[in-house]
Formats: sequence, structure tokens, C-alpha cells
Amino acid sequence: MPIMPDATTAPAPPPRWTQDAALALVFLTRLPFPPLGPLNGPLAEGASARAMGWFPLVGALVGLAGGAVFAAAAALHLPPLAGALLALAATVRLTGGLHEDGAADVADGFGGGRDLARKLEIMRDSRVGSYGVLALVFSIGIRAAALAALPVPAAVAGLVAAGALSRCGLAAMARALSPARRDGLAAAQGRPATATVLLALVSGTAVAAVALGGLALPALAASLLAVVAVAALARRQIGGHTGDVFGAAQQVAEAAVLLTLSAFLGAVA
Repeated sequence: MPIMPDATTAPAPPPRWTQDAALALVFLTRLPFPPLGPLNGPLAEGASARAMGWFPLVGALVGLAGGAVFAAAAALHLPPLAGALLALAATVRLTGGLHEDGAADVADGFGGGRDLARKLEIMRDSRVGSYGVLALVFSIGIRAAALAALPVPAAVAGLVAAGALSRCGLAAMARALSPARRDGLAAAQGRPATATVLLALVSGTAVAAVALGGLALPALAASLLAVVAVAALARRQIGGHTGDVFGAAQQVAEAAVLLTLSAFLGAVA
């Protein structure tokens, strides 16, 4: 006689990695993709920190969306700079300006604060000051100029690689630095494990290798140097990291990757 399943038995929770990957997608984008499983209990314990291991793959998807817009703009015979700006606008729309907002807050706090408390206070202020505006202008301008200098296939590949590489060092920063605040998103997230850091570095490097081939190594080096520079600045300015610092690191690293690609391809040309 067949045994009927117990109707009261709860379905098995999804594998932990699927929840971590989904949480990374939900956190970094505005896509209507709900996280898998409950965000509490043993399955979700440490999920925010573990999700950082999947940031590069989400970044690659964001870059791919921007690359598709750049290719479409080129097919419509739009000027390269216009295509580059449209591509960046698409990535900003997809992420909700998450990283740009962090970069602006860091610029305002580090540039306008006289002491630690004031710097952190300014970084929490939703208003954008002159330093923040300038940071956004330079971030968008530098990335757009670098993109516009690339041939269409290289620009598409560069956006995918930059999206991944600019996020692959964030887990290492979160492990190396302590949170600058006891409260806030960065403090609640926790410190990622070594395995999470390795997952982020390996996945980001793999995406870059596929997208860029021989240029993956200098692009990776540029991205990691950018993250180290921002981390060193954050340690000196506020003694640790915040969510805004992660955003600033991503912006600087993405610009570094795109500048590296434009420099190498320009030298070859």
C-alpha cells in the first residue's frame, strides 16, 4: 500500500547557495526577484555576508545589460559617447544607483567632515553636497570616456568584465576592515568567511578571463589596486568600512578596469 505524503510536512528548504545568490541579486539590483526561502533561521544565518561571494556574477549581468544598450546604440549609428552614456544609464537604472549613491556619500563625508563623527554623520545624510556631485560627474565622465574609446565588441566585453571585477574585491575589503559603525547595513552584514572571499575572486577572474582573454590579468590588477586604495583611504578617514565605502570602491574599480582596457587597446591601435 503506497504511503501518502504528510500534508503537514514543510517543503525542504532550497540549497543555501541558491538563497545566497538570490540575495545578492536582490541586494545589487532592482529586478523583481524575491529571495529563495525565509530570510531568517539557520538557512539565512550569515546570508548577507555569504552573498558577497556572488556579487561578481550579478555585476557581470549588470554589465551585460549595459553592453547590450551600447551595442544597440552603435547599431543605430549614435555617437560613441552617447552610446556610452546610455549604457551607463542602463546600469544605473538596473542597480538603482546603489554604488553611485555610496560614492557620492563617501566624497561628501571624507571631503567635508572635520572629525570621525562628522564624517559619518554627513555620509548618512541623504542630501548630496558639492563633493558628492563632483564625484558623480567624474565617475560617470571617466567611465563614459573610456567606453567611448573602445570598439563595440571590446566595450561590451569590458562592461561585463568591469561589472564582475569591480565587485570581486568587496568581500576581501569586508573581511580585512572592521565596520566603522556599530549599527548600519555593513555592521549587520557580518564578516565574510575566507571561502566567500575566494568565491568572489575566482568568479570575478573567471568572468574577466572569458570576456577579455589576455587582458584579464591587467584588468584584475587594476580593480584590486583600486579597492585597496579605497580601503586604505577609508581606514585612515573613518577607521573601517561602511556600505557607502563599498559603493565608492566599486565605482573606482570599475573606472580603473575601463581605463586599463582603453589604454591597452589604444596602445595596440
